[in-house]
Order: sequence, then C-alpha cells, then structure tokens
Amino acid sequence: MTPRVAWWLLAPALAFVSLFFVLPVLALLAGAFKVEGLPGLAHFGTFFAEPLHEQVYWRTLRIALAATLVSALVCYPAAMAMVKVPASWRGLLTGLVILPLMVSPIARTYSWIVLLGRNGFANSLLVGSGVVDEPVTLLFTEGAVFVGLLQLMMPLMLVSLVSALENLPADVLAAAQTLGADRWQTFVRVTLPLTQEGLIIGGTLVFTGCVTAYITPAMLGGPKVLMLETLLYQKVNVAADTTAASVIAVLLLVTTVLVNQGLRRVGGVRRRPARAEADA
Repeated sequence: MTPRVAWWLLAPALAFVSLFFVLPVLALLAGAFKVEGLPGLAHFGTFFAEPLHEQVYWRTLRIALAATLVSALVCYPAAMAMVKVPASWRGLLTGLVILPLMVSPIARTYSWIVLLGRNGFANSLLVGSGVVDEPVTLLFTEGAVFVGLLQLMMPLMLVSLVSALENLPADVLAAAQTLGADRWQTFVRVTLPLTQEGLIIGGTLVFTGCVTAYITPAMLGGPKVLMLETLLYQKVNVAADTTAASVIAVLLLVTTVLVNQGLRRVGGVRRRPARAEADA
C-alpha cells in the first residue's frame, strides 16, 4: 500500500478530530488573545490583577507539584518491589493498583469526606490518641485537596514506573554490582537514568490530572480552596465570563507543557554526566 493511499484512509479520522476537537479547542484558546478584535495579552494582565486569581493559580501549581513529588517518592520503591515479585502475583498487584481508577471519582471523594469529617475516622483517631482535645477542621483545606488528589493520581505514577522498570535489563544491574557499586550508587547511576522516561511520563500524568481535576477539589476544598478548574467552572456557569475561562484554559495548557519540558530538561541534564563517565 502506498503512503498516499494510507493518508486517504486516515483522512476521515483526521477530519473528525479536527472538526470536533481541534477547532473548538483552538477557538476557545484564541479568545484569550483577542482584545477588541486584535491580538494581545491584556486579558492575562486583567486576570492576574485580581488577587484571588493569582492566589488560585499559585495554589493549584503548589498542590499539583507537591502531589507529583510525593507520588514519585512513594511509588518508586513500590514499583521496584512490584517488579521483583513473581509474574503471576505481579498481575494481581497491578490489578489492585488500577482498581481505584475504575471507581467513580465522586464515590472516592465522598469516602474522603467520611474519613476527614468532624466525626470521621481521622478526627476520632486524633481525639482518641490525645493529639487534640476536640475535632479539628480537616475538610475544606488545602491538605484535604492534596490528599484526595494524591490518592486519585498515584496509580498513574506507579503504573508508569512499573512499566519502565520491567524494561530495565537485569544484566545492567548485575554489571553495576560487579563493578563495586552499592545499592544507592546502582539506583542513582543506573536505575534512575534508565527509567527516567517512566518518571517523566508518570509525573506529567499526575501533574496534568491534578491541575485539571474538578470533582475532588470542588468537594474537598469547597469555595474556600478554589483551584483553577473550579474557578473555570465558576467563570463559565456562574459569571458567564468566557474570556476569563479562555485565559484559565491557556494557563492550564501552558503550565502543563512547561512542567513536562522542565522534567525532560532535568532528565537531559542527568543523562549528560552519565554519558561523560561512560566515555571516560
């Protein structure tokens, strides 16, 4: 089959995606750069001139980055342990990891409301252990949003790291130990550089999921802890401010791309010293 025929076969799918996805998204994003019919960035200045908007943006960035970092720190050891179990058990463990993704986010978030409520398990444990004298406010805080997003997105990081570690050649680790490297040196100089693509993919998925999540921040944060996605909902459905909604959409897209490129840049910096040591 010639390439021209192959492109003709793809044409209906490309036309469908372009018409019903690409063009509407571009039209939405273009609204953020159109000022009185001319291109400009005045809408972004107007958006950040509002203290609440600036606070919401930095809060979203802070919580998403924290969730991404903590998920990486927790999931790396877990993924390394999972790849060492027998293949028959590994499939079961992977299924258990993916199982929460099959549950409705609303149901999972309601479970956190039950746990973090004033009469929930967390407050009962704190009062019963004598840490506090009376129930404290755990819901509608940044901590509640962080915990909910971390539990929601962590499986994406774990699955990405497991996939990367499964493709790591076993003889490379054996060679590093034969050359005198201890476990920490083997991890830093061999395992981490060779599996960093999985870390980049997992980090991008977790960060993107956190900044674009709506249900979890809305239910656990409420009106006190607004995130960009909940602010976007308010701008569209309450204030009918489509221009501000377009600005938020652009911020979400640009921030995600910048974080992904930052992760890749860090990975590229790590690869260069490793190659230099190998050449030496």
